[in-house]
Formats: sequence, structure tokens, C-alpha cells
Amino acid sequence: MSVPTITIFVRHSAACSDRLEGEFHRRCNCRKSLRWFHGGKLHRQSAKTRSWAQAEAERRKLEARFEEGDNPFAVVSDRKSLEQAIQLFVASKRNQGVEDAVAKKYERELARLLKFMTMRSRFFPAEIQLHDLEEFRSTWTEIYPSSATRQNVQARLRGFLRYCFDARWIDRVPRLSSIQVDEPPTLPLTDKEYEKLLQQISTEFDPAKARKVRALVQLMRHSGLAIRDAVTLEKGEIQRDMKKKIYRIVTNRQKTGTHVSVPIPDAVAQEVLAVLNGNPRYVFWNTGTGKEQSAVTNWQHDLRALFRGTFGEDTDFTPHCLRDTFAVSLLEKGVPLEEVSKLLGHESIKTTEKSYAKWVQSRQDRLDSLVVGTWKEN
Repeated sequence: MSVPTITIFVRHSAACSDRLEGEFHRRCNCRKSLRWFHGGKLHRQSAKTRSWAQAEAERRKLEARFEEGDNPFAVVSDRKSLEQAIQLFVASKRNQGVEDAVAKKYERELARLLKFMTMRSRFFPAEIQLHDLEEFRSTWTEIYPSSATRQNVQARLRGFLRYCFDARWIDRVPRLSSIQVDEPPTLPLTDKEYEKLLQQISTEFDPAKARKVRALVQLMRHSGLAIRDAVTLEKGEIQRDMKKKIYRIVTNRQKTGTHVSVPIPDAVAQEVLAVLNGNPRYVFWNTGTGKEQSAVTNWQHDLRALFRGTFGEDTDFTPHCLRDTFAVSLLEKGVPLEEVSKLLGHESIKTTEKSYAKWVQSRQDRLDSLVVGTWKEN
């Protein structure tokens, strides 16, 4: 087998001071790669080093394989279009057992990627360049107002790109810069503030609507459900534990697909059950048809109006503070962080720790004081 000419080149990072020296500059600390023509095609692969000398060693190994008649790319998978790659990736995720809601997020987000790249004549994974992905990401601000959501979308995009790399459809995973989350601080309600909020409901809404709003607020405060999970709550997810004689909410979070099972006070459960709207499936979603986002947005509008009516037009309180109130009330009562994380349906305890670090620390301070107090007694 003929041995192709294998060239070493540099993929300079954006921060490299030598990037203007060109792709054959040897002395920077950027990643080194190899490329060659063979079988009428241009091939590229990472040398998996930042050292030019080690890259030369990798080149010699590759040349030796060609000399021995071994085509390093004979086992490469058939070339897949971007559309085919997305279909295979989503199928792989479903085979791994991810929740249907999570799989649909992958489908929806990667469909946007496919549309964007097709408009730029990028039909195969290997044709996608870093600047294409950066342009694609610049469209996210309008689609995903929350920086935390954009961060999660990017993590799922990276998962797809890693899948393409493992399948050898691309020779490297483009390195997108991280997205900094700029979320409003956690703002739990005090007992007095929560009572004030409940009292404002009858002023803000007519009697029939007020009963539904109060039931939703009570549910979110005492279960920790985010507004999307609460609005789309199904009647069958309010369950009576006959053995323990308590009600509990048993559902999967829309955002993460994580299973949660949260006991709620009997009075709250009765209040929610009392406002059933006649829909055979849902509690607060009147029709159960049409767009879910529209139903959630309508309820968000109602709750934001309630918070503004209670605390003023410039209030920083949002419906999410009901979830925060649930979490902080448990932490302040000494419930372990790990258990609070499970009740909230967080995928990682680090998410809980980051969101409620202030209250985790105050709890630790109280524990420290109790331990130190025992020293004085001895």
C-alpha cells in the first residue's frame, strides 16, 4: 500500500499569542493534528498531543501502518449525513432509557441544529466548523431566555458532538466556550410574606379563579414543584398513601425527567382536589390540548400579577420562589441536603448545593455551634 504524505499542523486556540504565525508554527502549546490525502479524500485526525516532537512520533506510527498495508481508516463507519447522525444519536439515548421528555428535548434542539446547518449547506457532521456552532449558539438568546437553560442546551449539543466523534464522523469535538449562568438569586418567602401572598389572591382574582390560584400556589409551596410540573400535574399523580395515611405527589420533572415523590399536607391535597376542572386527566390545565407552553405561560402571567399586586411592581419575587421556599424551609429544619435534592428532582446534588449554598452554610453554622456548645459542657 502506498504511503501518503502525512502533514503535522497546529489548531491554534483563540487565546494563542502565536496564532498569526500560521498552522506550521512549532513552538506554541496548542493541539497538534495530522492530515493526509488517501483514496481521493482528505483525512484529518488529532495527534493527541501539544508537543511537535510527539506529533512527529505519531506521524511515524501512522506511516508505519500504511507501510505494513494497514489502512487506518478501513474500519471507519460509513459516512452519515447530519440528519442520519441525529436520528442515530436520539435512538441511542432512548435505548439508554432516558425519559421521553428528555429525548424530546434532544429531538427538538437537534432539529434546530439541522435546520440551521442545512441553510448553510452543511450536510455532514464533518462539515460543521467551530464558527458555525458559535453562530448557531448566538440564536439561542431569543429561544432560551434563561442562561441556565442555554447552558443545559449546550451540554446536550456537546453530547451529540461526542457521539459523532466516537462514531468517527468527525475528527475532533469543537470546543465551545462555557456559558455563564446569570440567574436571579434564590428568594424564599418568609412565613409572613407567604401569608400576605395568600391573602392577596382574593383581591387579585374573582372567587372561582382565586380558588384555583390559591390551590396552585399551595401546591408549589408545599411540594417544591416548578410551575411547568404543577400546571401539567395529572390527577393520577396525586396519590393517597393508605398505609401512612398521607397524600403525596408522584411525578416526573418535565425539565430533567427525574422521578419525584413528595408528601404534602392533607389540607393542601384537599384544596387541590377541590378545584378539579372537569378535565379527565389534568388538574390545572383546562383543556389538556393545544400547546403546553401556552398553558404554562398563562399561569405564569397570573402568578406574576399576584406577586406584583402583593409586593409591588418592582418586586424580585417570581413564581419560582415558591419552590425556593419549599427547599429552604426543609434545610432550615435540618433535612439533609441529599434528601432535599431528591425531593426537588435535581439530577445532581451539586445543583442543590449551588442554588441553596447560603442556607446550607447557615445550617452548618448552627450545627457547629451545637457541637462547640458540647465542649463547654465537658
